[in-house]
Amino acid sequence: MRKVSQVIVGENESLENALKRFKRKVQKDGIIADMKRKEEYVKPSVARKLKSANARKRARKEARGSKI
Repeated sequence: MRKVSQVIVGENESLENALKRFKRKVQKDGIIADMKRKEEYVKPSVARKLKSANARKRARKEARGSKI
């Protein structure tokens, strides 16, 4: 499935404003994040290690925040 984002440029709208709107729309639709994720193949074993490391990092961060 291919995601498509488009912005219709208004008659009196500058190209810079239209480009800003397009960038925001692409960011909101998650197209950039999806491209970065699919940029390189990650082996399942490496993906599990990354997921585990992120979970540990998130848990440490939450534990730090709860002490206050």
